[in-house]
Order: sequence, then C-alpha cells, then structure tokens
Amino acid sequence: MRYFDDIFAIAAERQGGHAALDAKLSGPLPMEELFAIPDDRWLSTLTKCIFQAGFNWKVIEAKWDGFEMAFDQFDVGRCAFMDDEKFDALLQDTRIVRNGTKIATVRENAALLLELRQAEGVAQTLGGWPSDDYIGLLEMLKKRGSRLGGTTAQYAMRFSGRDSFILSRDVVARLIAENVIDKQPGSKKSMVQVQTAFNTWMDQSDRSLTEISRVLAMSV
Repeated sequence: MRYFDDIFAIAAERQGGHAALDAKLSGPLPMEELFAIPDDRWLSTLTKCIFQAGFNWKVIEAKWDGFEMAFDQFDVGRCAFMDDEKFDALLQDTRIVRNGTKIATVRENAALLLELRQAEGVAQTLGGWPSDDYIGLLEMLKKRGSRLGGTTAQYAMRFSGRDSFILSRDVVARLIAENVIDKQPGSKKSMVQVQTAFNTWMDQSDRSLTEISRVLAMSV
C-alpha cells in the first residue's frame, strides 16, 4: 500500500497538478453544523438515496418537491406512525415514484431515527460517529435501517455532509491496486481492511475520509 502522498501525486497528475486537485477537494461539514441538521433532513436524505438506488437520479431529483409534500416534509414522527390508509394513498400518488417496497422504508427508517432521537440524538449519532469507525456506522444503518446496505448509506452520509468514504467503482479500483482488498468489499473482514487503510491515510495526511475518498477516485 502506497503512502497517501504518492497516491495524491498520481491523482494530481491526472487532474492538472496539485493545486488543481486541491481545488476539487472539500471536507465534511464542521461538527457544529452537522449537529444542527434537523431530524427530518436526515430522513429526507436517506430516502432520496434509497429511491435513487438502481434508478435514474435525475428523475428522483426532478420529483423531489413532490416527495417532500407527499411525505409531510419527512416529519419523523408522522412518517414513523404512517398508517395503512396513508401508505395506500402513497401507492397512488403521482408526485412520487410509486414503489411500495421503497415507500415502506420511509416508515421503517423514521422508526429508527425515533430510536436514535431517544438515545443520543439523530444528528449526534449519525454526524458524531467517529470517522475511524465509519464502517461501524454503516453496519448499524444496514442492520437497523431498511435498504441502507451497499453504497446507499454511504451516499446518504456524504450528501448529509458528514465525513465519509464512498466505495465507488474508482475508489474500489484504487483500493485493489493498493492491495488493500482484491474485489468489491462486502464481508466484515474486507470492510475492516478498507477502514484500516483509510485510517492509515488519515494519519499520514491529516485529511478527512471525504477528501481521501475523492483523491482515490480521481487517481484512477
């Protein structure tokens, strides 16, 4: 596995130099801004990423105002206690993509956020989870949430502004090139290997997961 500076140099050569690459990088939101994100915005982002998974992102984006109205601005309490009448109405609501399985995730993930609210708080849990155990956060969301496996939760955390890596095709290709893994990670062991590599590069560079992930992607 190369030192991070060596990978940064590879990416810089592809992106027009060190300054040009740095200009394309941005870190996560400051912790105080993450903690200020309302619970409904976390649910909105989770839901958008679920509906975008395996679907045309532009279609979801174009309909998103309709989603917000249909799901009561993603009020966590309202969504968690959605009754069957409301659910059935959503199945006929042309403002949204009428996928029953994905509609059901709104109720299920709202219930998870209520649990987090009653414990440490939603933003405090999702935003404050230590970066050096980011895979622990992903595992929690996969186990306790609905349809938050694969890269769905990774994108949701990135779009929410928290420190994150996304195991995109290009990031995985760089991880394979660095002998961190030998294929798309999915097992607990392979995810630990990925986290360990990112932790090493964070120590070497004093950069965030978000920045490192972007550099890896642009190095391919």
